[in-house]
Amino acid sequence: MEIIKLKEVDSTQNYIKDYIKVNGYKNPLCIFTTYQTNGIGSRGNSWIGEKGNLFFSFVMKKSDLPQDLPLQSASIYFTYILKIVLKDFGSKVYIKWPNDFYFEDKKIGGAITTTTNELLYCGIGLNLVKVSNDYGNLDIRVDIDELLKIYFDKLDKKILWKQIFSQFKLEFTKSKIFQATIDGIKVSLEKAILNSDGSIQIEDKKVFSLR
Repeated sequence: MEIIKLKEVDSTQNYIKDYIKVNGYKNPLCIFTTYQTNGIGSRGNSWIGEKGNLFFSFVMKKSDLPQDLPLQSASIYFTYILKIVLKDFGSKVYIKWPNDFYFEDKKIGGAITTTTNELLYCGIGLNLVKVSNDYGNLDIRVDIDELLKIYFDKLDKKILWKQIFSQFKLEFTKSKIFQATIDGIKVSLEKAILNSDGSIQIEDKKVFSLR
């Protein structure tokens, strides 16, 4: 994975997509910064971009992903692997379905994935420092360069989805105290059932993360 650091950018997602449009895709690429001024969150929302936090986006070929990974649940896969890396550093962060980083009862980050015919883009934001009373921040200090290197080394190993899902399934109970936005409506996850493809069964409806 080639990694390019930017001092400041409006959105790493927009930047990397524009970069690929101009230069074409050659190898897996990551763009990261500690200051993002107009980040993209889920459902078209923005993500607060305080200086000192981590924002990165990467692009890779779909064919470089594990063969058993449901693309609709790629965001679960990518966030959970980063969670594993953070846990190895001593963090107690966990993933709320489908792709939000939480520490205790507050969101500290999240991910968004998009695809083209051959490529998959993933953008991740993680609060390393406090941004507001509504959001939390990571409970440990990390070296960003080291964190990203270890993270992408793990992605290179193409860990099977079934291995990641078996761990995520155990953690899913933590999601049940929260709500998720489904079709624009906040719905409790208390009675949600997690399916093996990463979707949930809720109120007789099967729902993927869709981001």
